[in-house]
Amino acid sequence: MVLKADQWEDYSCLDAGDGEKLETWKGILLRRPDPQAIWPKGNIPDWNKADAVYHRSSKGGGSWEYKKKLPESWKINYHGMTFKVSPTGFKHTGIFPEQAVNWDWMSQLIEAHRDENIRVLNLFAYTGCATMACAHAGAAEVVHVDASKGMVQWAKENMALSHLEDHTIRFIVDDCLKFVEREKRRGHTYHGILMDPPSYGRGPDGEMWKFEKEINTLINACLEILDPHALFFLINSYTTGFSSIVLDNMMKTMILPEHPDGTVTTGEVAIPLAKRDLLLPCGIYGRWQRND
Repeated sequence: MVLKADQWEDYSCLDAGDGEKLETWKGILLRRPDPQAIWPKGNIPDWNKADAVYHRSSKGGGSWEYKKKLPESWKINYHGMTFKVSPTGFKHTGIFPEQAVNWDWMSQLIEAHRDENIRVLNLFAYTGCATMACAHAGAAEVVHVDASKGMVQWAKENMALSHLEDHTIRFIVDDCLKFVEREKRRGHTYHGILMDPPSYGRGPDGEMWKFEKEINTLINACLEILDPHALFFLINSYTTGFSSIVLDNMMKTMILPEHPDGTVTTGEVAIPLAKRDLLLPCGIYGRWQRND
């Protein structure tokens, strides 16, 4: 199943093609690389009106070319929450807008089960949009884990912008697997676990992460701390070369045997192009949800 992130008011992807995408973020037009958009871009004049363009470097990385002076950061809203947007040196903005489909899914589940005092663990949590969505929906506790101190600080800013300071949110700078293993020793469990692992990465102490080598170990470790009365388990992946069938097989052979009282669904997440009848693919998802 393809899930379309079409509920945004402050964000829109106008077009994509020839390895780029053109997006408006609360009225600011950004042009960024996108390796999935290999079809021709549309004959749309907005491509020449971008406020900033990200250029890749042949040496790796890249930089922004600003066509006009932009604020260092600005705010964007989604369903009662507010997030900071800021162009980074790695082409990102601090938000993956396609993930709104997963924020909505988790929010609906949490809202429907508030009386269960839902505890949520967010791994590779980045700037915390999913963390805020779970807290905003009424989770009793959300634990936010990321190896980057800077990203965790950004997440704290998003908490303040969304006025969620009075909610129980714990911010942890750590290697995700090491944290999960410690939680098992402590006897802590969670009703909801979500993870958005990178293809490659390093922990705060140089721990090496490679998706295809480490993902099974992490899922098994997470199952050790998934509450017997768990509500959901979500895996999102941008790793090139893995189809949603891979996630489907993993969840059906690893999660379902331990939690047969639920259902697995998998597929792609995508963003609709506002000025063309096309979808921009943005990764795959795998969901386990308890049957009520």
